[in-house]
Amino acid sequence: MINDPVFGFINIPNNFIYDIIQHPYFQRLNRIKQLGLSSVVYPGAQHTRFQHSLGAMYLMGEAIAQLRWQGHEITAEEENAALACILLHDIGHGPFSHSLEHSLVSGVNHEELSLLMMQKINVEFDGKLELALEIFRNKYPKKYLHQLVSSQLDMDRIDYLSRDSFYSGVSEGIIGGARIIEMLNLHNGELVVDVKGIYSIEKFLVARRLMYWQVYLHKTSVAAEKMLLNILKRAKQLASEGIQLFSSPALHYFLYQDISKQSFSTSDEALDNFALLDDSDIICAIKAWSLHTDIVLSALCKAFMNRRLFKVNVSDKAVGEREKKACLDKYIEFFGINIDEAEYFIGEETVSTDTYNPKDDRINILYKDGTIKDIADASDMLNINVLTKKVEKNYFCYYRL
Repeated sequence: MINDPVFGFINIPNNFIYDIIQHPYFQRLNRIKQLGLSSVVYPGAQHTRFQHSLGAMYLMGEAIAQLRWQGHEITAEEENAALACILLHDIGHGPFSHSLEHSLVSGVNHEELSLLMMQKINVEFDGKLELALEIFRNKYPKKYLHQLVSSQLDMDRIDYLSRDSFYSGVSEGIIGGARIIEMLNLHNGELVVDVKGIYSIEKFLVARRLMYWQVYLHKTSVAAEKMLLNILKRAKQLASEGIQLFSSPALHYFLYQDISKQSFSTSDEALDNFALLDDSDIICAIKAWSLHTDIVLSALCKAFMNRRLFKVNVSDKAVGEREKKACLDKYIEFFGINIDEAEYFIGEETVSTDTYNPKDDRINILYKDGTIKDIADASDMLNINVLTKKVEKNYFCYYRL
C-alpha cells in the first residue's frame, strides 16, 4: 500500500505488479523528474515519473472496475497486462524529459526506448509481459485497453494533469478525473464517455490547454531546457575532439560515442547504459563542467546552476537573421570566441499544440439512444472548436550578458 498525495492509498494488487515496480528499470524513474525543468518556474514541481506511473496504474484499475461494472468482461490476465502496460509506458524517458533525445542520442524517442526496455524485462520475466506488449503496440484485439494507455483520454493524461496541477500549484489544471472514469463505457469495442460526462470532458480539454501554455510550454521552462540542450551539445562536441570531461560511466558512454537508434537494436550495451542514466548524472556533470577551461561550457553551466537562464522573446514568427547576428556578435566580442562557439549562447524553438485533434483519435460521447458524437460536435462550447486549432509560437532564447 502506497500513500499517494493525489489519490490517497494505492494498493499494489499482486506479486506480478510488485515485481515490476521493484525492477531497477522502474526504480530508476524515482530519479527522474516528471516535469523536467519546470521547477525553475514552479518550485513545487519536484515530483517524479515513478509517482506518475503509480498514479496512472491506480487510475487504470479504477477504469477497469468501471467497465466491468458496465457489464464488459475483462479477465484477470488482461487486467494485469493493462496495469503492467501503464506502469511501464514512461520507462524509456531519459533525464530531464526530452533533452537527452535531442543531444546525446539521435534518431530514437522515448516511446521506442520504452518498448525496448519492456521487451528486455519480458525476457527476464519469462514472457509474462507478452500481453502487455501487445496492448502497448496496439496489437491486442480489445483496442480499448490500448486506448486506456494511449489516446486523447487515457489514464496517463488524467494522472499527469491532476498530479502536475497539484505539485505546480496551477489550479487551472484541476480536472474531475474520478467523474470522467465513472462515465466511461464501451461502444463497438472502443472507449466512449456517457453523455452525462460531457461537461467533465470539456473541463478536461480546457485544463489541458491551460496546462500546456502555463506549465509545459512556459517560456522560462523552454529557455531552461534549451540551455541544458546546448550544454549537452557543447559537451558532446568537446568529447568528439578528445577533450576529457567529468562524467559518470553511463554519461561518458553517450558523450564519447555516437549512439543512434541502430545502437540500441544491435547490442544490449546502449540500453544498459541508458538504464543507468538519470537526472543526477546530468546535474553532477554540470556542476563539474562549470569549472572547465572551455569558456563556452563553463559559462553556460554556471548560468544554468545559478538560474541565470536564457532570456526569451516569444513571437508568432521566427526571429530575423539580423537580430540573431547582433546577438552572436556580442558574444564573439565579450567572450573572445568564434561564431560557431557563439551559437551555443542562443536557441530557437517553434512550439505548437492542438489540444484536441479528432484526426488523431476521437473522444466519443455516447447518447442514451446509442448514437455516438465526437466531443467537438457534441459540445455546445465554442472553446472546444477553438481547441482543435493548432497554436504555434516561436521562442528565441539568448544568453544575457
